[in-house]
Parts: sequence; C-alpha cells; structure tokens
Amino acid sequence: MAQRFKTKYPGVFYTEVDRIGGSGKEKAYYVRYKLDGKDREERVGFQYRDNMTPAKAANLRAAIIEGRRENVVQKRERIEATKSGRNLTWTIELIFEDYKVNRNGKAIQNDEYRFNSHLRDMFAQKQPNELSPSDFDVLRIALERKKLSSATIHACMALLKRILRYAAKRQLCEVPILHVELPKVDNLKNDALSSEQLIRLVKVLDEEPNRKVASMLYLALFTGMRRGEIFNLKWQDIDFEYGFIQIKSPKGGKSKKIPLNKSARAILQAQTASESQDYVFPGRNGGRLNNVARTVRRIREKAELPKDFRPFHGLRHTFATVLASSGKVDMYTLQKLLTHKSPQMTQRYAHLRDEVLQRASDLASDIVPIAIDIESDEK
Repeated sequence: MAQRFKTKYPGVFYTEVDRIGGSGKEKAYYVRYKLDGKDREERVGFQYRDNMTPAKAANLRAAIIEGRRENVVQKRERIEATKSGRNLTWTIELIFEDYKVNRNGKAIQNDEYRFNSHLRDMFAQKQPNELSPSDFDVLRIALERKKLSSATIHACMALLKRILRYAAKRQLCEVPILHVELPKVDNLKNDALSSEQLIRLVKVLDEEPNRKVASMLYLALFTGMRRGEIFNLKWQDIDFEYGFIQIKSPKGGKSKKIPLNKSARAILQAQTASESQDYVFPGRNGGRLNNVARTVRRIREKAELPKDFRPFHGLRHTFATVLASSGKVDMYTLQKLLTHKSPQMTQRYAHLRDEVLQRASDLASDIVPIAIDIESDEK
C-alpha cells in the first residue's frame, strides 16, 4: 500500500502516484469521514489532473458530511441503479456528474470549478423541473454580490443551461423549456499596456532577480503565448533549426505552430536544459511549473501597474496590440499568431488597424486640396 501523508486539514491525506501526461509524481488526495457509524474513505482528486489542493479536499469533505455532495455509498447506488435500469431522481448534481463523463480536457476542469464554487450550494439537490427563469435571476444576483466579472457570471449561467440541455438531449428526466437571457460580456476589453507602462515593466524585468519568471513574461510579450502554453512548453516543442514553436492543444484546440522570432529565440537559448529534459521553465524536481503568482505580483507592484492587470494575459494583449497598430499585419495573420480558433476572437484588435488606415487616408485628404488649388489656378 502506498505511503499516506497527513495534511493540516482533519480527515484529508494524500499519497504520491506517477503523474499521467507528465514526468515525476503528483499527489492523490483522499478524505475520511463517518457514514452511518462506519468509517468511509474516498479519493477526491489529483494534484495536477484535477487541480486539487488540501483546502479544496477539505471543502469537499465538509460538503459530503453536510449532504451537499454525493458520498461514496450514494455514488455506488447511482451506478448500480443506472446499470439495472431503475429510475433515478436526476438532480442537477447527478446530471452534471453524467455530463462530465462525456467531456474532457481543460473545459471540464473549468466547468467543475464553476459548478463547485458557484452552482453546487444553490442547485445541486434540485431537479430540472423545479427550476424557473427566476432561479437564473437569483443566481445572477448572487454572483454579482460576490463581485465576480461579467464573463464569470455569464460562464456560470451558461453552464447551468448546458446541464439542463444535456439532460433534455439524453432524455434523462423532464426538463422545462426556460427562456433565459444571459448577461452580455464586453469582449472588446483590451488589457494592453501603454508605452509608459511597458517601459516601466521592462526596466523592472531587467532588474528582476528571478530570471526564470522574467524570461517567461518576456516570452509572453514577444510571442503572445498564453500563460498555460508557456508553463507547458517543452524543449521538444521548439524547432530552433526552422524557427517554430509548437503549441500543443491551445485552449483545447488542435496543436499549432507559431514563428520563433529573434527576441524569443534569444530568451529560449538563454535558458538551461540541465534542470529538466522536458520543460523549458521547470518547477520543482524538473516537473511542470504551476504557480509564479507571488513573483508576478511583486513585479506588477514594482512596475506600478494596475492591481487588476494580469501580466501574462496583459502582455499577450500588448503583443497583439502592437502588431495591429503597426498597420503591417493583417487580421488573418494576427489570428494565426494568436492561435485564435475563429476570426471573431481577433476582431477586438481590428479598430487599431482601422485607425492606421484612417491616418493613411488623412494624408491623402491633405494632398487633394493642393491639387484642387493648382487646378483652379491653371484655369
């Protein structure tokens, strides 16, 4: 039996197992609790695959004890009922569990986080036929009180709609037809830095003692790569000979290649491969790096950037904004560089290129009056 390690949370422990899809080990978290006078134990998630932490495991344990989440016996009964064809009481939670089986990748991780954080307490034990449009209004108001962004509120409400649609499509239970309008999200928000802010940030990065994080931020600026793509970057993904970076499964899509420009090449060649044979920016024991929030926060504060500025995300936008504002890069090329799935995602930068075209057109309008005056004089 694998060695068990205690955490600071009662009833939460972990074992170390081989990591699937990566090198090294990861933690498998378990919880213990009493049910009908008997000690029960179940695994609640993995460190990397499920983004599980001791605190999250403790919260799940509390939810099981309080009856807000299925316990191991209820899960077993549900599976047996499904196999035997017996009728089930399809609650939102059970539908979501069934829904997860048919989903994979990062999308389901995001869905699970939203469900556990924002939907479970309110809807887990409800049945679809108990819901009405007003329940969506109550959810929206509750999320607004948490001061969540419009994008997060939209995503949570959309998830609840998808769960209901899934139940209806699979004919799991009776699902009412609900006409619900989701809140609009401002997709045109651009977090790019101004010239002055970028100058301050570059100065701080040049002086930053943590060269690994500084290099990661520079790579985001020079390539437009996403935070997760930089964390996942391996040496085998870089083709120095032909000058390309292979980005595997960007945002859950197909793998794509982006050019390796001079600045990015210099940053990558300055990294040492001695720490890890896999990751360009390795974490502990050569595994995948998971969190640089503390260093990034210090850099942001030292550069006097807004508190809501997300450096990796913002530098990706800065990369795109600089290219669009140059007037030398068309929207199709920018879409490919940003590995956007559709041109609609790139349209937030279209107005910048339009401004360049407008300035060019204004030059022509300055010339035309001169031509008109010359023509008038000749007459």
